[in-house]
Amino acid sequence: VQLQASGGGLVQPGGSLRLSCSVSGYTLKYYVVAWFRQAPGKEREGVSYINNADDTSGYGDSVKGRFAISKDGAKNTVYLQMNSLETEDTAIYYCAATKAPWRYVRIASRYPYWGQGTLVTVSS
Repeated sequence: VQLQASGGGLVQPGGSLRLSCSVSGYTLKYYVVAWFRQAPGKEREGVSYINNADDTSGYGDSVKGRFAISKDGAKNTVYLQMNSLETEDTAIYYCAATKAPWRYVRIASRYPYWGQGTLVTVSS
């Protein structure tokens, strides 16, 4: 099971980016895939989650209404569309996968599989 995150970069406040998480080694539909982020000096924070079995999704409070998670089952890829970016969104973004029940999806320790991370910098 491997995950590879991509799409990070430098963007101005108010701008947009789309992150991709390419998954290999298993069928996407049996897993919850999530995006977490970690800023310097801060704890890892849950950003968004999608249950690929039924397309249920969830978001952290700080990104609701600005970020959107989606998937392409044919490509075994999960996306995170990030709009109205703020300087506080600057972090390394990681994608992760788990078979844990939905009630645990916000807990990073419940995810056994992680990608390498992609850096998002929001700055003018």
